[in-house]
Amino acid sequence: MNRATASGIGALALWAFLALLARGAAGLPPLQVTAMAFAAAGILATAWLALTGRLAALRQPPIAWAHGVGGLFGYHALYFAALAWAPPVEASLINYLWPLLIVTLSAPILGLPLGPRRLAGVALGFAGCALVVGPGAAFPPGAVPGFLCAAAAALVWALYSVTARRLSGVPTEAVAGFCLGAALLAALSHLAFETTVVPTPREWAAALLLGLGPVGAAFFLWDVGMKRGDPRLLGTLAYAVPVASTLLLLLSGEGQAGPRVAVAAALVVGGGWLAASAKGEAPAAA
Repeated sequence: MNRATASGIGALALWAFLALLARGAAGLPPLQVTAMAFAAAGILATAWLALTGRLAALRQPPIAWAHGVGGLFGYHALYFAALAWAPPVEASLINYLWPLLIVTLSAPILGLPLGPRRLAGVALGFAGCALVVGPGAAFPPGAVPGFLCAAAAALVWALYSVTARRLSGVPTEAVAGFCLGAALLAALSHLAFETTVVPTPREWAAALLLGLGPVGAAFFLWDVGMKRGDPRLLGTLAYAVPVASTLLLLLSGEGQAGPRVAVAAALVVGGGWLAASAKGEAPAAA
């Protein structure tokens, strides 16, 4: 495992808190939350670039801006909408189809071989997720739009992550500008389609923490991981995120724990171990 892949794992750890913090801002419209979180992330990151003399990193071609802003804005707008319109635990787990999509899309888009151990790891991880949201779960009819948003978010993030390797020449520092662009796009969309809600102190805190961690630092770490690390390994290890995220939601009172969660966690850990133990298939370190 190289440093780039380790950076990607750091992003996964931060994303475990995404659903919990998003629920902290659940009283706000989805696009408003998206704008607030990205504004916090973009302003802080751009200030850091200015202090370190790296603002030139923001000068990128249009394709890089379209990829960065579109991916960040599209995924999070859909994800926050899913959490607002559907039960949070189930919506969060459906959203975490993106690790499966990253691993499988790495083959046709990047030409990376998967190998039997990686495929087995993917299968175990998917089984763990399916166990929590599979037969026996009762979904309210009004939650369907939220679940569709969660599935769409998974596809957007998988495509954004895998195609990031095609833009490996774009420096990670440029993510600061992409966050600002996503904040602006979310703010304009919010003004056009939503009614502004004055945040409570708790919602302000949740939005700021989102911008610092899961919607901030995590992007810089993930950018390094997807461009110079192993997307197949990161995609499979990402199955640990829905389990961690679900446990955090359960601890906060957003559902009930049961043996299915324990079995799902075991399947996810087993899948991650299989993927991590695959030898001779990783791309060369940058």
